Amino acid sequence: MSGNLLHVNATVTCPHGGQATLLPSQSRVLATGQPVATLADVYTVTGCAFAPGGKPQPCVTIQWVTPAGRIKVNGQPAILQSSVGLCQSAERIPQGPPLVVMVQQRAAGQ
Repeated sequence: MSGNLLHVNATVTCPHGGQATLLPSQSRVLATGQPVATLADVYTVTGCAFAPGGKPQPCVTIQWVTPAGRIKVNGQPAILQSSVGLCQSAERIPQGPPLVVMVQQRAAGQ
C-alpha cells in the first residue's frame, strides 16, 4: 500500500460528514511545514450527527488499523492517504471508514 503522508492540516472526515482533527504526538518530522501523522496520534471527530434507530452514536475518534508498512516517524508507523481506519463512537462501536479528502502532494510512502 502506498500513498501520500497525512499531516496536521490534511482534511479527514467521518462517513457522516464530521470533521476529524489530529492531535500530533511529535513535531520533529514535517511535510509541507506540518507534523506528519503517526499511529500514536489522536484523531478526534466533531460534527457527526449519526443517530441510527433514534440513539445518537456520533463518531468521536478514529482508530487507524493499517498504517504505513515501511515508513516510521520516531519509531511509530506513519499514516498514509491509503491507510485503513475505523471511525468509532464514544462506546467504541465502529461507524465506518474515515474519508481522506485532501492531503499534501509532496511526500509519499509505503
